[in-house]
Amino acid sequence: MAAYILSFIKVIDAKAFQQYGKEVPSVIEKFGGRFLVRGGAMTGFEGKGPTERFVVVEFPSMEHVQTFWNSPEYQATKRRREGICEMRIFAVEGV
Repeated sequence: MAAYILSFIKVIDAKAFQQYGKEVPSVIEKFGGRFLVRGGAMTGFEGKGPTERFVVVEFPSMEHVQTFWNSPEYQATKRRREGICEMRIFAVEGV
């Protein structure tokens, strides 16, 4: 069953975040992930929507998400984003 990482991102240092944004896709792809949503225009229909950047990454399974998240490759990339953004990140299984 597919699983998704949902990220709400408040960028603090745009230039540094741009560099992080160039590094993370190859790590995601290595673990079977692919971006479904990566920023882009948002239209609200009901309720208060997120004001931050919104990202959705699809993985083949929750096991793939866990392997990606705990990998040395992602941990190294994750350390590079410290101080350049604030993130809320969740993983959820699909249907």
